[in-house]
Amino acid sequence: MRAGLVVLLFAALELHAQLIPAGSPIPHSTLPPVVFINGYQFEGCPTTFADTFGIADQVLQAKGEVSLFFSTCSLPASSSIEDLAWSFGNFLSGLKYTDGQPVDQVDIVAHSMGGLVLRCYLSGKQNAGGFQPPAATHVRKAVFLATPNFGTPVAAVLPAVKQVDEMASGSAFLFDLATWNDATDDLRGVDAIAAAGNAGTGFLSGTAQFDDGVVPLTSAALRFYGPGRTRVLPYCHISGGGLVSELGVCPSSASGIAHIDSASHESAQIIVSFLSGTDAWQSVGTAAEDDVFLSKDGGLIVAAHDANDGVLNIGSATANSHKLSTSSDQLAFVDMLTAGQVSLAITSGADDVTDGVTLPAGGTEAYTAKPGPLIAGVLPAAAATFPLELAPRMLIAIYGSNLASGTVAVSGTALSVYYVSATQINAVLPGNLSGLAQLTVQTSAGKHSVNILVEAAAPAIFTLDGSGSGAAAAVDANEQSIVTSTKPLRPGDYVELFATGLGATSPKSGLDYAVQQPTVTVAGVDCPVSFAGAAPGFVGLDQINCVIPAGLAASASAPVVVTSGTRVSNTATLAIQ
Repeated sequence: MRAGLVVLLFAALELHAQLIPAGSPIPHSTLPPVVFINGYQFEGCPTTFADTFGIADQVLQAKGEVSLFFSTCSLPASSSIEDLAWSFGNFLSGLKYTDGQPVDQVDIVAHSMGGLVLRCYLSGKQNAGGFQPPAATHVRKAVFLATPNFGTPVAAVLPAVKQVDEMASGSAFLFDLATWNDATDDLRGVDAIAAAGNAGTGFLSGTAQFDDGVVPLTSAALRFYGPGRTRVLPYCHISGGGLVSELGVCPSSASGIAHIDSASHESAQIIVSFLSGTDAWQSVGTAAEDDVFLSKDGGLIVAAHDANDGVLNIGSATANSHKLSTSSDQLAFVDMLTAGQVSLAITSGADDVTDGVTLPAGGTEAYTAKPGPLIAGVLPAAAATFPLELAPRMLIAIYGSNLASGTVAVSGTALSVYYVSATQINAVLPGNLSGLAQLTVQTSAGKHSVNILVEAAAPAIFTLDGSGSGAAAAVDANEQSIVTSTKPLRPGDYVELFATGLGATSPKSGLDYAVQQPTVTVAGVDCPVSFAGAAPGFVGLDQINCVIPAGLAASASAPVVVTSGTRVSNTATLAIQ
């Protein structure tokens, strides 16, 4: 009797816990558990949740959400960010609910270096070099608070340890992390936003309100991930007093961007809104697009390669005649540069490289300057999709410059090429490809390689105008006519949709069916699929046959979407009568 009472009391306490202790089972809640990751500890370890995040757990508790804490102090100070990312992966895999079931999905709130730990985990960055991204991320949403995505000048005055070196402006660690997948980082498609502080004195950056005392706005922004995802808040990196005030980078009275002292703290408002799925966070602080600096300025980090993609050590570099800083990793960088067309001039011993790049406002651009062919991105030929994943047998479009007469290989295997110009090559990926692979374009002028991530399926619908968002390339199977606004479909009609990226196939009854069968919706209603697989006679092209459902309202542009596993296609349209 007493034992049963103790269990009930323990369960009751667990349900009302503000912060679940490490190793304890997690009670079920409406939303996924929220894992907080702290940053580099300026004053040293150990540290507590409240030291960084204040009462954030209590704020979330009031919303019925469960909080957990992954401390960067859990490993020795000599550990790398890659070590922390590996440990974080083990932390996630060990989480279990009170009923013994594993926790399949979490949300993340990361402060400062904690955001780099998360990015490092998502990409699978390894100490020995290269990337081994986890098959499943287990992360639904992420809030980055003052993460030095492209470095911090404060690293120059901190102890020379591995974590600090990796966070230094212009570090190879940050450049590699920013370009690991298709020359960028898409965070594996995790739904993400960032908050950047602007209450710094400008002591290190030279411009007041361009940093939070530690991280410049262009470094903390998520422009590389997508527009409209960065909010600028009137906070410093950490609360005033201590090291940041001793260095003069923040006033002693400053509030920290992650140190939540009430539900009205602007970071708390953003976290609560974003994780719960409301759009209130979009009215907190200032959008990057409206910020006085991020609306017109960008940052730049540049690597130099020779024509055959060999790495060059940068001796000096200018961007529009503005002298760039050079890091110990031989990369050139600047945190603030007027956005627009930028002319680069780089010296490396006897080698000179001149190049040009279009610098977007609102964040930092990671760019490889080189003569010869340059790959800017590899996308499904049908349409740009998100996240940046490809699939076996997919028809791809390689965009870039100086690609004329190029041949293409993936991990050493030559691809069939169907179109080549100076700025685009179309090719088809092999049917047995999976995971992270290296794609190389070779021309008479040299070569360039980027990583591509290949998943089981990554559907993309072809459109008649090639935009990826217009009328779908579709045929009325009954009449064998192209579906247009003047030849619409009717409920009960079979439609043939043309796409790419359905992945590996298996033969059956003379056809090649997709091993992972997709679903289709038209105007949000299921369109029952009768066939999905390789389009007979066309390499790289997929076909999906489905029946237009009853009850749809007449529309010249009913949205059509293909889903395979967890991956969702671009949204095209169908005319419905």
